[in-house]
Amino acid sequence: MRRLVALVVLSLLGAAFYGLSNSASGIRVNDTTLSGATFRAELSAIAGNTNLQCHLAALNPINYSPGAGGATISATGASAWANLRVEGLAIVQFVRAKFSFHPNAASEAQATTSLENELTQAALSRRYSCPGTAAQALASMPAEMRRAEVEAQDASVFLLSQLNSAIALNPASLQAYYGAHRSSYDTICVSVALVPATSFAAFRASQSVGMSVANLAKKYSTDRSSARGGRYGCYGPTSSSYRVVRADTVSTGLNRFPLIPLRANSGAGLFVAPTRRSVTPFAVAESAVLSDVQNSNASKATSIKSSILYAAAIAVDPAYGRWGLASTGPGVFIPSTPATPLVGSNATLRALSTPSAATYK
Repeated sequence: MRRLVALVVLSLLGAAFYGLSNSASGIRVNDTTLSGATFRAELSAIAGNTNLQCHLAALNPINYSPGAGGATISATGASAWANLRVEGLAIVQFVRAKFSFHPNAASEAQATTSLENELTQAALSRRYSCPGTAAQALASMPAEMRRAEVEAQDASVFLLSQLNSAIALNPASLQAYYGAHRSSYDTICVSVALVPATSFAAFRASQSVGMSVANLAKKYSTDRSSARGGRYGCYGPTSSSYRVVRADTVSTGLNRFPLIPLRANSGAGLFVAPTRRSVTPFAVAESAVLSDVQNSNASKATSIKSSILYAAAIAVDPAYGRWGLASTGPGVFIPSTPATPLVGSNATLRALSTPSAATYK
């Protein structure tokens, strides 16, 4: 994995911009210091290379683009990179002290391949069309930056291998995981009904006496799909809507609407019925399986990652963010400011709260 857990950065409003020419200090983790000059060179490399920005953003959708002025990077990008560097330095030091782990040429080569693969898979899973390859993104880094990233990847992979509950990221383990969770990757076809609240009782009564999903949608749904019996499409693991569809249908039997709408307000409710489930071949579902395994490993590793960071002595130049404790654990963040306007008009709020079948588009 790129790290023990996915990059943790707060989503912030009203971000300022930080210049790369700041002459203050950089980052310190225990007895290791990343100088301000080195860190600013890394930020400059990110800000000046769209391919590198794209691949880093694929790991987590953070804005790494240049800031408002010359030689700057967005505040979210600066704090995100500081957080990633702190995490990497802490893990490297931990495995060295705890396990006497020291990288060698073979492990570094494997870590480089692992990092390239992870960046590639992240871009594919988010459907990013980066202007270059992951290998080119790594090659564009300054030598010290690239060395540090490979070293951190090497240490992270090693530490993850010490967790008994972790799942190896190799074809055999991924196929075994898929086999044990095959139904989680079914291709699911759904029909929907957007039903006025005043018709809920009649809708449920009609279903209870055997009215079909198609006829229920034709009779009660106000969604445009009602003309075709509510049919909305089929969704496999590679669909961007798949996780929502799977969550919405996991407890509902085939060819039935749930008794309670999935999303509702005072005006209408959205009902979703799975109409067909079919097995998705591993070759098609592989990217989704990889993502789930990585998330599973990351979840299992959260505790030890937090423990490492809690125990470390960490100092971050305020120009790049603040080191502190968030709801997800310790990390680098920047102060948030209220949005303007703080809330929208009543009409806007009503529009946002209205359920819609467009969730699946």
